Amino acid sequence: MIELLDRFSNYRIKKGVIPALLLPAILLTVALARPAAAVEAVLKVDVGAPHDGAPTGWDVKEWKGKARFKVVKDGDRTAIHLKSDRSSGALYKEIAFDIRDFPVLHWQWKAEKLPDGADVRSRHKDDQAAQIYVIFPKWPALVNSRVIGYIWDTTAPAGAFIPSTKSSNTRYVVIRSGPDGLGQWFAEQRNVYEDYKKSFNEEPPPVGKVSVMIDSDDMASTAESYFSGIYFSKTAEQP
Repeated sequence: MIELLDRFSNYRIKKGVIPALLLPAILLTVALARPAAAVEAVLKVDVGAPHDGAPTGWDVKEWKGKARFKVVKDGDRTAIHLKSDRSSGALYKEIAFDIRDFPVLHWQWKAEKLPDGADVRSRHKDDQAAQIYVIFPKWPALVNSRVIGYIWDTTAPAGAFIPSTKSSNTRYVVIRSGPDGLGQWFAEQRNVYEDYKKSFNEEPPPVGKVSVMIDSDDMASTAESYFSGIYFSKTAEQP
């Protein structure tokens, strides 16, 4: 491109000015000589501006009681704030893409209160303060959809891959466990594509939804958490 511009500079010197009729062609040629813009490498999951209630564009699902959701400012972050008092609820955001194109899920979260005595490995203790899911619809969706969930559990060890005791097509990955780090923000990332293949031993269908959830109904307890900065990328970030 530099050589191209030099040639036109010489032309201006010799002729005094570039003829007006040539200017559009010159600009087009210079534009085409530039490197192509990078393909978008991030797929963001928006939560909108702070307000009471579910984030704009998200749907609410409640199984027991009424969990409380709102979008807040926490320091310099815009975050989803979730609270549960013996209740179970989730937020869903429709988002359609091929997980092979954006395999890495990134999110930030903070747990303030874990449900007492909860343990994802037990059907009757299956409560978590902070849960984020990637949902892969497969027809019929109610029975065949695959779900990968990343959780902060009260008891189950971090790093464990655990099948749900309540849904045969849901797999959990325990990211954090226990009270260590309560009240602090953590940034996480997971290769969902690899986790899906490890969990289901198959290639994944397209993603259909992202969800965050909170529950404390099984243990008749309370829970509280925050989520922020949710997005998918083509590659993992260096720690």
